[in-house]
Amino acid sequence: MEEDAPKRQLKSNKRGKEMATGRSTKLVGQAGEYLVAAELSRRGLIATTFTGNVPHYDIIASDDKGRHVSVQVKTIRGGAWQFGDMSKFCDISFQGKRQIVGRAKKCPVRDLICVFVRLTNYGEDRFYICSWIKARDILVRSHKKYLDRVDGIRTKNPRSLHNAISEKSLSKFENQWDLIEDSLR
Repeated sequence: MEEDAPKRQLKSNKRGKEMATGRSTKLVGQAGEYLVAAELSRRGLIATTFTGNVPHYDIIASDDKGRHVSVQVKTIRGGAWQFGDMSKFCDISFQGKRQIVGRAKKCPVRDLICVFVRLTNYGEDRFYICSWIKARDILVRSHKKYLDRVDGIRTKNPRSLHNAISEKSLSKFENQWDLIEDSLR
């Protein structure tokens, strides 16, 4: 069945490495949202996608009593889930080129749940489900750990606020779909 899946569009960058085009990146994100919405529907919830038009979340899931939860979906085909701006998760200040990690930020939406999707072979996709707070804590902890290793100065671009979450750091959250259902109580 995998042959029916759309082929990933790739383009070479300056160094000759292949990279995903904007269109294929959007399709990967959209596929993840639809897979999550489908799984939530299988679990008896009404799941409505917004396809990137709502800040902070991609899906609203509701039960038969009208209770609802907001869900943010992050999808990749390989590598780690990328985040371009750590200041969405914690305060960052600078002393010259040195980054200082400050206070963790509050969740932007009450009880926001994150679902990290790794697209693999058809029917073998992987899902990691945790609260936004847990995802934030993982990001902040890894950012601090990296900055400690480099004496607070990022090597390539000291002003960069980029970070990533690895699949390994999310392993304990794999298939924790009950978290979404429990948050509706």
